[in-house]
Amino acid sequence: MHHATRLLLGAAAAFCLSAPALAQTEAQTTLTVSTWGGPNHGVNTIVWPTWKAWIEEATEGRVTLDVVHDMGPPASQMDIVADGIADASWIFHAHMAGRFLATQLPEFPTFEEFSSEDASAAYWHTHREHLAQAEEHRGVDVVAMGVHGPGQVFTRDAVADLDDLAGLRLRVGGGVMSGLAEALGVTGVALPPTGVYEAASQGVVDGAMLTLESLRSFRVAEVAPHTLTVDGGFYRGSFAIVVNPMFWERVSAEDRQAIEAVSGESLSRLFGYMMDVSDERGVAFGEEQGQVTQALDDAGIARLQEITDELIAAWSVEVAERGVEAEAALEAFREQLARAAEAEGIASRVVEPR
Repeated sequence: MHHATRLLLGAAAAFCLSAPALAQTEAQTTLTVSTWGGPNHGVNTIVWPTWKAWIEEATEGRVTLDVVHDMGPPASQMDIVADGIADASWIFHAHMAGRFLATQLPEFPTFEEFSSEDASAAYWHTHREHLAQAEEHRGVDVVAMGVHGPGQVFTRDAVADLDDLAGLRLRVGGGVMSGLAEALGVTGVALPPTGVYEAASQGVVDGAMLTLESLRSFRVAEVAPHTLTVDGGFYRGSFAIVVNPMFWERVSAEDRQAIEAVSGESLSRLFGYMMDVSDERGVAFGEEQGQVTQALDDAGIARLQEITDELIAAWSVEVAERGVEAEAALEAFREQLARAAEAEGIASRVVEPR
């Protein structure tokens, strides 16, 4: 072989060997996520690691994701993203009383069992088609909507029906659950889930309105051993994952499209799936702790239905002022829920944290 040809081949081989190294040194764009909830919360162990893997795959490694804890309290997350302190975060709408109203749509009791994964997918589509025009998320881009699992009532002493709740001091977290508590004659005490264990053990509250996952994650099973339940929950909670619009200027149009393709319904489903998994773990822990569960009786369900109808009627008037047609939105949500239940679940696409 000619000496020059050999040199050329050698140079080509050397270049091939160094190409991956070159690719890795290209500037990688990082999506900085502000998070809250303890390090063991499902959003931190399931949602962010999976979304990161999806984004890296979709952008062929050009964009990655970095999670930062404790950048600010839950209620400040919307501003943290709008002000560009972080590129993205997850927000709980009830933390910002008055700002969000349209987002109460999936919070009302439905008296039907359904997964949080399906509800979150349904909510994403309903938000885009019927709620986004209320412009409650102005300043940020919504890339996913989510709901938590069925909120139930946990008490220190056994509660047979709704009448037994009147006069009790229960932890509430805003949104529909606060309206519900008021209608039931409950004294609502605003507390973060993290404060329930201490408040209940000291007798400051008689119990809490919370999700099933909190039985384990916030040790509620140890201080409130009785659960009063209704199919689908007394309420649900509404969340969004939001991104600062300026972030898109740091990535190509192609990469933006790739990231949006692994957000939206997929990311909403992932969020709901995480809530379903957390609830299952909570129930299992509650059973180990000897949690006693009682379903609401027929009279209680009828009364809860009346209260719900009144809450929805009042809500419909309020959201109409923000350009939302409540009846059409609620109907769309139910239709989307049925459709979501028939679609393929997200479980096979979940990435275990590295």
